[in-house]
Amino acid sequence: MARGKTSADPAELEKLEWPYDWPAPWRNNRLIGHELAERTMLVSQQIGRLHHAWLLTGPRGIGKATLAWRFARFLLAGQPGGLFASTPDSLDVMPQAPGRALVDARSHPDLFHLRRSLNPDTGRIRTEISVDDVRGLGEFMHMTPAMGEWRVAIVDAADEMNRNAANAVLKILEEPPPNAVLLIVAHATGRLLPTIRSRCRRLALQPLPDQTVVQLLGDYAPGTTDEERAALAGLAEGSIGRALELASAGSLGLYREMVEVLATLPDLDMPRLHGFAERFARRGEEANADWRSLGYLFDGWLKGLARRGAIGREERPIVPAEAGLHAKLLGAASLDRWLEAWEKVTHLLSRADAVNLDRKQTVLGSFLVLQSAMR
Repeated sequence: MARGKTSADPAELEKLEWPYDWPAPWRNNRLIGHELAERTMLVSQQIGRLHHAWLLTGPRGIGKATLAWRFARFLLAGQPGGLFASTPDSLDVMPQAPGRALVDARSHPDLFHLRRSLNPDTGRIRTEISVDDVRGLGEFMHMTPAMGEWRVAIVDAADEMNRNAANAVLKILEEPPPNAVLLIVAHATGRLLPTIRSRCRRLALQPLPDQTVVQLLGDYAPGTTDEERAALAGLAEGSIGRALELASAGSLGLYREMVEVLATLPDLDMPRLHGFAERFARRGEEANADWRSLGYLFDGWLKGLARRGAIGREERPIVPAEAGLHAKLLGAASLDRWLEAWEKVTHLLSRADAVNLDRKQTVLGSFLVLQSAMR
């Protein structure tokens, strides 16, 4: 069901919602690595014990939304009979199944997609799901199915709901209507109301194995080399969505430059550091993409340093300059000092835009924080 209140062209609106080259979850019928979760949902429907609300959790970009759309497609367009000779053994739905095209286009009358809406004043997607976005959901859930047995609503992602929106969804969960299923995608369940979590059946999806991420990168980013795919899989920590974003933004080169500067600690090669930081002084979408990637990459590198200090096992280097770097730094300062530095750097990078700090100076300051940890 289309969310009203906007006159934006549907194709243009979809580009704002999904500005990527790879398939959006509602158009992607391929899911790898979550067979157990898929089987759990399928069996619950087949034995007549389908829960009215499912909470699909796990890191961003691992396939939670794709699973939600696969299940919605199955309930709305893939029920046994007609095109099925026997009870299905997966959530796959044939392309010619009645209603399949409507689900893929998000125009099925028994489907509601709750997500961040377009702000007509700015022409941008809002940063949160507001209570206005939820208003039609309760009415939809209590309507009689128009084309089949079920009505299905997908919330993606629940972490993005503000307090009022979350309370509105909670009221629906407290009085679940018959023949209606709510599929809630959440990247960080700690942000959800405990009462929402307690009223859902939870499926915790795990990060994908590196080899699965490499395989999917070969399909969705065929221009990458084998070496690049392996490196991107290492950076993405089991998230194919994150790996594709990093590949699209050219973040592997950014990571290589960052590590090469880090390798000059404790002295720091200041000309090299200033050259690296200068790229963040620019403006424009490319610079913004670099900035977003830096926050993720810097945090991930410091997280790896902490893991090395905690468990004492050297991780496989992602780029050549990384070999032995963690051991060198941990030999120069205690793990406590590095954890303190990690906290300071994370705070600096996350607060830069909120308080309008100069990005170049923020990057310089972050590296100097690490240098001071070694003194």
